[in-house]
Amino acid sequence: MKVIFSLYFLLIGICFILMVSPNVLAHSIVTPTNISYENSAIIPKHSSLVLPKTLHYNFASIELLIEQEVGRIVLPQIYKNIGIDITITPLPAKRAELLASIGQSDGEIMRIWSYADENKEMIRVPTPYYSLQTMPFSLASKHLNIVSKDDLKKYKLAKIRGVKHTDNITNGLSNVVEMNSTENMFKILQSGLVDVALTNTIDGQLILKRLGYQNIIPAKKPLAVFPLYHYIHQKNKNLVALINQEIMRLQQSGELETLIALAEKQVISLNHQ
Repeated sequence: MKVIFSLYFLLIGICFILMVSPNVLAHSIVTPTNISYENSAIIPKHSSLVLPKTLHYNFASIELLIEQEVGRIVLPQIYKNIGIDITITPLPAKRAELLASIGQSDGEIMRIWSYADENKEMIRVPTPYYSLQTMPFSLASKHLNIVSKDDLKKYKLAKIRGVKHTDNITNGLSNVVEMNSTENMFKILQSGLVDVALTNTIDGQLILKRLGYQNIIPAKKPLAVFPLYHYIHQKNKNLVALINQEIMRLQQSGELETLIALAEKQVISLNHQ
């Protein structure tokens, strides 16, 4: 009889273990199975950095911009390397900024340095992971010579609404048309409604190829080059040091350059279809 009771209580114990809440089990798994943080250069033993309790975040990106599409490939891999999953929602630039600033999204995937000056709720990850160029495009037949911001004063300009680097370079200029996409911006340039279209170089070149416009050309050199930074809402400030450390690690190892090259190749391929 004692043996039967012992077996009975043993079975009850096993059942209790198997019935542990799924939430408890889920929180015990904080890294992908192929990452061992005890032996990882990502979060070494002596580091004070720890993974946050939340292992999924949603960030905003600016829709219809090539550099942002590259970021949509690169940034999830950076997070994945430290055991965190993210989703990215493409939005119009102004709406992406609004939702990030009020904390409805967890931040934005990439913006220039000055973005934080205008959005105090956002924390800039100190190390940039990509860059963009502010490039003027114009009709080849007009032979425009644009080498500085001052040259823009003479022309009617088109830019994408809410994009910071073109906002900044057109600040104070009155003859500016705002569009919702690079494609539409080039269409009004092609029709002669504006003289100059301003966008990132790779963004402009890919859209021109897609449209088949061969009579629109970039200037000889960009008006400015900007590093691009990941921005995180202050409610998630514990992420900043973790992501910055991983970006620096990827830079030093050469992995970031490779990852960006593959992402650019993928985006270019998709935009040629």
